[in-house]
Amino acid sequence: MAAARPRTIFLVFLAIALQGFGGVLPFARRALVDRRAWLTPDDFNETLSLCQSLPGPNIVNLSIAVGARACGWRGSLAAVAGLVGAPVVIVITLGVLYGQFGGLQLVQRAIIGLAAAAAGLVTATAARMAEPLLKRRALTAAPFILGGFVAVGVFRLPLPYVLLVLAPLSIAIMWKRSA
Repeated sequence: MAAARPRTIFLVFLAIALQGFGGVLPFARRALVDRRAWLTPDDFNETLSLCQSLPGPNIVNLSIAVGARACGWRGSLAAVAGLVGAPVVIVITLGVLYGQFGGLQLVQRAIIGLAAAAAGLVTATAARMAEPLLKRRALTAAPFILGGFVAVGVFRLPLPYVLLVLAPLSIAIMWKRSA
């Protein structure tokens, strides 16, 4: 990853936060991989995987990691400030406005429309993140992706239990193949 100045990192994460209010992962991937090329698709997936195993919001953990890679603690601080600052102000403002106008039918319909758009963005991001994995290991990865989807999406099993079964199985299969 090329070194970037804290100001640039702040502005990139501020733009990510303002574009994807409530679900910024698709925008983070586009900004960090496609537009800035600070991370490759594999680097993004691996860094996000690490960040998901850490406590706290995944995207905040990702911003800290990317900022640190770019220019140390100053980069981490700039990334978090850019990612969190404006949304805090926006949420407080929206809370006040919702308190005043939340009962209106038009506002309720707008929120339903936003939820549908967010679901579409998450689905598209999941597909883009799975693409490199499926290109390299389609026969190995596809059953686990499908199994996870069916277990959680169709049978409504709790995700931690599904991961407790699928993660060791996938690790064992890959370990056996590499041996």
